[in-house]
Amino acid sequence: MTSRNPSSPRRRATLKAMAAATLGLPPLAGAQPTRAKVLRYAFPIAETGMDPVQVVDLYSRFLTSNIFEGLYEYDHLARPFLIRPCTAEGPPEVSEDFRTWTVRIRPGIYFQDDPVFKGKPRELIAQDYVYSWKRFFDPRWKSPAFPTLGELKLLGMAALRDAVIKDTKPFDYDADVEGMRALDRHTLRFRFAEPQPRFIQIMTGGDLFGAVAREVVETYGDDITAHPVGTGPFRLAQWRRSSKIVLVKNPSYRDVHYDARPAADDAEGQALLAKFKGRRLPMLDRVEVSVIDEQQPRWLSFLQKQQDFLERLPNEFVNLAIPNNKLAPNLARQGIQMFRTLASDVTITVFNMEDPVVGGYEPAKVALRRALSMASNVDQEIRLERKGQAVPAQSVLMPNTMGYDKAFKGDGHDPARARALLDLYGYLDRDGDGWREQPDGSPLILEISTQPDQASRRLNELQRKDFGAIGIRTEFKQAKWPENLKKARSGNYMVWGVGQSAAAPDGQPSFDMGATIHKGGQNLARFSNKEFDRLYERMQVIPDGAEREQLFFEGKRMLAAYAPYRTGVHRIYTDLAWPWLTGYRRPPYWLAWWAYVDIDAEQQAKAIK
Repeated sequence: MTSRNPSSPRRRATLKAMAAATLGLPPLAGAQPTRAKVLRYAFPIAETGMDPVQVVDLYSRFLTSNIFEGLYEYDHLARPFLIRPCTAEGPPEVSEDFRTWTVRIRPGIYFQDDPVFKGKPRELIAQDYVYSWKRFFDPRWKSPAFPTLGELKLLGMAALRDAVIKDTKPFDYDADVEGMRALDRHTLRFRFAEPQPRFIQIMTGGDLFGAVAREVVETYGDDITAHPVGTGPFRLAQWRRSSKIVLVKNPSYRDVHYDARPAADDAEGQALLAKFKGRRLPMLDRVEVSVIDEQQPRWLSFLQKQQDFLERLPNEFVNLAIPNNKLAPNLARQGIQMFRTLASDVTITVFNMEDPVVGGYEPAKVALRRALSMASNVDQEIRLERKGQAVPAQSVLMPNTMGYDKAFKGDGHDPARARALLDLYGYLDRDGDGWREQPDGSPLILEISTQPDQASRRLNELQRKDFGAIGIRTEFKQAKWPENLKKARSGNYMVWGVGQSAAAPDGQPSFDMGATIHKGGQNLARFSNKEFDRLYERMQVIPDGAEREQLFFEGKRMLAAYAPYRTGVHRIYTDLAWPWLTGYRRPPYWLAWWAYVDIDAEQQAKAIK
């Protein structure tokens, strides 16, 4: 990668022409008109915003990962993964005890243009990362990702946050903190109280830990989520909340070219490298994202060529589109491409451990949750609702991550054992109406949060049947996904079904779901156990190896025993694309792939006439 100075007259003229093209303006005098390369596709769930500090959901992170940049990034074609510099100039310098990490930032990287900068190029500097990461510690932003940085024990940062909480004073962003310091304009140093052998994975990717400019945040204030200004390949051009998002090529993006290191025996990766190597990134001019939360309209929109790409073929159309897991002949004749991947994800039913009905740590409450887990017929869910597009999950650990072991077994489907467990702990049908009451005789009704789409409704019916088979009534409370997430993070719910995706190759972030420090964030169950926390903290500081693998096993066994989550499935994703979209390959962890795909605009235009 190389950088060019955007302040030169020739460069400014080029940037103006690029800006005109990406915004659909008439070409400048002397320029040859070209058809814009536009990727169109639909999110099945609405975004929540575009401030890295405030987002946690997958679809918002798709947006922030293409607008902001971390110090490092994942190689687009390497499998299972390869980390390489992004805004960093090279690999980090790491002390032998893994307590000090020093990173040199590449000079000549600039933020996208914004009125805040008053027409002047704004270079990315080390202090921008210091400021950006400090924001996670500022209670004002209520960052769901704060625990991820908080648990690293960056020297001085806990005291800085505590001073705000205790004294109710504004967060002091100018305080000199030993844990995060800009040594000079382009050198950044992190220091920790304990070893952090996998810290480079935190520094990788811009979806959460990308750099923002302080003056941008201070200008837009609480509206910063609608004004994302990063150094990445795209910038926000239009946003209608929960409806449509348009990102356009960032005219001030530096000179970056397609390069990757697929394995020698990776035929697909080698073919993509041969096709695109040396192409300037991003290859697209614009990305138009619609939000279509009903599966049938999203499917029809793709078939009608209103979308170029269909992420995650809806299960109800599997038999039509990919019978026997092969592309249907009528779709193949049209040149549609199919991409199938065992996802690094897990579906879970979350029990609020602070709820008076399903929460708690006493044996009767544990028995109730485990009985509900044993009542769940995951194999039937895979066969009937998911049309075979999943494999059973035995723990919260996800495929393709360290610590995942498909040989590990949790509670399986066993309704007879579930009924016996409920009988033993006093969950009995006292009035003969066919439904169990709580041990104290009060009603036992599960209130399950859900979404108002057809796929959710079908899963709800399977849950109703499974739980009804052991004598437990259910009521479903519908709300949009972002509303359910907000309630879950605040603990204002009883039961909710949700999916989690891996953002890094290490499996420990899956255990965020059980760590006390992550309550209100990834720990939606609000589970808290001192023994689990000690295990979690030990995993954080030791290198990979046999001891850490044993801790993964013990942690999985502990979560299975207390059952704050009922694990469901690991999904198999099938993505479809029209032939004019090229270069796509689903990443196992990261989300920033838009810069690496291309659109044949002429072929696209002919097809959608």
